[in-house]
Amino acid sequence: MSVTPQDIRNALLARSEIALIDLREEADFARAHPLFAAQIPLRRLEAEARWRLPRADALVVVYDNGEGLVEPALAQLAALGFTNAHALQGGLGGWRDAGFELFEDVNSYSKAFGELVEHNRHTPSLPAPDVQALIDEKADIAVLDARRFDEYATMSIPGGVSTPGAELVLRARAVAPDPDTTIIVNCAGRTRSIIGAQSLINAGLPNKVFALRNGTIGWTLAGQGLDTGQQRRAPEPEGDFADEARAKARAVSYRAGVRHIGWAELQHLRGQTDRTLYQYDVRLPEVFGAGHLPGFRNAQGGQLVQETDHFAPVRGARIVLADDLGPRADMTASWLAQLGWEVLVLDWPGSVALETGPDGAPPPRGSEGRYKRPYEGTDNAAAAMQAYLDWEYGLVEQLRRDGTHGFYVI
Repeated sequence: MSVTPQDIRNALLARSEIALIDLREEADFARAHPLFAAQIPLRRLEAEARWRLPRADALVVVYDNGEGLVEPALAQLAALGFTNAHALQGGLGGWRDAGFELFEDVNSYSKAFGELVEHNRHTPSLPAPDVQALIDEKADIAVLDARRFDEYATMSIPGGVSTPGAELVLRARAVAPDPDTTIIVNCAGRTRSIIGAQSLINAGLPNKVFALRNGTIGWTLAGQGLDTGQQRRAPEPEGDFADEARAKARAVSYRAGVRHIGWAELQHLRGQTDRTLYQYDVRLPEVFGAGHLPGFRNAQGGQLVQETDHFAPVRGARIVLADDLGPRADMTASWLAQLGWEVLVLDWPGSVALETGPDGAPPPRGSEGRYKRPYEGTDNAAAAMQAYLDWEYGLVEQLRRDGTHGFYVI
């Protein structure tokens, strides 16, 4: 049986569970794919499918662009126990012929959502030369880098402090306790800068908050130097700042319509075998490894919002988040809800025995078939970086044309 492009569209609009899987390598996927497609190359299907698609009877639709990957993939999925896997009629060409939108790059719908947030909320930003001028005059500013720590260590804004996205509301006041300190949030491009800055604004921090416009790409295009090998990390808050972060983040989650549950209620959700359930602990990897709740995987919150298609390929599934302190899960959940997910936050149960170590995720992919992002590393061509920015600027209009996203912005 094959599934038509219109069937896919109907499922997305109805918010039915569906996983649309692109079987090509990442570099090919990045050239063109439907908005909510997730990418699992055929050579990785056995390693990744049961992890990323946890319910074996969920609707899984696979496609390629005429490379002959679909039949072997369906055979592999059947061998792995998937009972509702089908081909996309006509593959990628069929989607194009139906007149539906094709998106470029990776993590496309999260990036498009970031552009929608800036468009709707007019998230304040500063261009790289203005931030450099503030640094030169030793102004009272704090630069918070919202990327993963390894990205920050590779290259960072001078004076920047690693504060991965979900940590921002929790830790920003520990870095900038004076409300007169201006906070500037950066990432490599645009999305995590926008979402990070808007997180602090949504939480009502008393400081002035700006995104660094176009991140380290904009910094490099402006001819300004980046630091490498930095190790600065934002400290966790204590006392009043911690209590303030918990209260503010919980208020934001309620505004976004997030529900909060206890351990017994989670067991009820786990028992509903007709729904896909993703369970993520959104703390930093080293904290997760030291002790986490049974059944939870790790995805530090900022990356879960940035790479939702990777962590939760089944669109329409439920997502439950956990965080022993609260603000990281509440802020992450607020964004996932706006991205159209049914998301709940688990109130951390003090009586449940914790597990240690990694979560059992498949080993990471190697370099084969990988798409070289124009914003990673230190040797990117200026033309490629500018083209990437130009692409991001057009995503709001492309979302409008596509019409399936269901995003909203609080």
